[in-house]
Formats: sequence, C-alpha cells, structure tokens
Amino acid sequence: MILRCLGKNVSRLARVSIVAAVALLTVACGSATRHDAETSLRSNPPMSDSSSAGTVVVRLAGPGGAPKPPEAVAKVVKSDAEWKRLLTPEQYRIARGRGTEPAFCGGLLANKEQGVYFCVCCSLPLFSSKSKFESGTGWPSFYAPFAAENIVEHEDRTLGMERTEILCVRCDAHLGHVFPDGPPPTGLRYCLNSVALYFTPNTELK
Repeated sequence: MILRCLGKNVSRLARVSIVAAVALLTVACGSATRHDAETSLRSNPPMSDSSSAGTVVVRLAGPGGAPKPPEAVAKVVKSDAEWKRLLTPEQYRIARGRGTEPAFCGGLLANKEQGVYFCVCCSLPLFSSKSKFESGTGWPSFYAPFAAENIVEHEDRTLGMERTEILCVRCDAHLGHVFPDGPPPTGLRYCLNSVALYFTPNTELK
C-alpha cells in the first residue's frame, strides 16, 4: 500500500513538472522575465533627458530605400516620462533602458523583404536589407549601417563584459552591439534588437 501511494505521488509530481516545463517554454519568446528586466535596468539605468538639444547630420531614406545626401536634422530629446507614454513597455525597456530581447524571438529576425529598418523612437533610417545576413546568433544582424552618420558607438562595460554599444545618433536609442566577427566587406556584425526597429519595404519609400 505504501509503495502504491508513493508511486501515485511520484507520478503526480512528474505530471506537475512537465506542465511547469511546458509553461516556461511557452513564455520563453515573450517579454523578458521580471527578474531579467529588473537586472537589466539596474545594470543599465534608463537614459535621462539631460542630453543637450541641437542638430546632427544624417542621411534620410529616399525613393527605393536609397540614402539621401547628408542633411542637418534636430535631435530628438524627451523625458523618460514622455518615452514611457510613447513606447510600449518592451520598447522602453530595450530602446531607452538598454535591455536585450531574448534570442531567436525578435519579430524582424527572419524578415527577408527588401527595405529599410528605422529607429522605433525617432524614425531615423538605421539599417538596410542590403547588408542583412544570417549570423545564427538569434538576433537580426547586419554588416553595415544604412549610413555611418546615423549611428554612434559607445564603450559598454556592463555585465562584466567589454562591448561596443550602438545608438541612434538622433535620439540616443539603444539598438544593440557591434562585434568584429562579421562577413566581408566590413568584417563587422551589428547585432540588433528587433523591438528597437520597425521595417518599411523599399516599394513604400518615396
């Protein structure tokens, strides 16, 4: 009788464990867990509104996704409260809080359409499908930006690592990181968060 009861309890525990595992797998590609989000925000505090306003020289997207000549545009500077109102919680966590989306879960990872990837915060063109490649890392990867003028690089020593962070030059949105292990002709891999971008096909760019 004791063995029979033990057998039933073990079976019940096994079923509970399986259900729990399935639940964890189901949410793996959703937003980051609360613990991960809190850890990210502690390590990388949200960008403040202390940046001085001014202008930056960038290249906008022309017909068919071709870069236009360089031109001066106003910087986009907003308070954290404004960004929280304009962005979704996940967009804010990543683009303003320097977070990272889970690997292999980004909405733009498998996109193979021809077009341009724009900043979700200020609509500056940042990357083109022409330089997109499959890196196998789980994040959208490019070997070059849409225009060198449109991004800025910062040294990132958070999480015990030395990396190069890439930001939107117009609004300072966090985009991801760049690594020296990409394909020719640049040898670079710009590793991006899908949620920090939105995509527009070349056919819609006039």
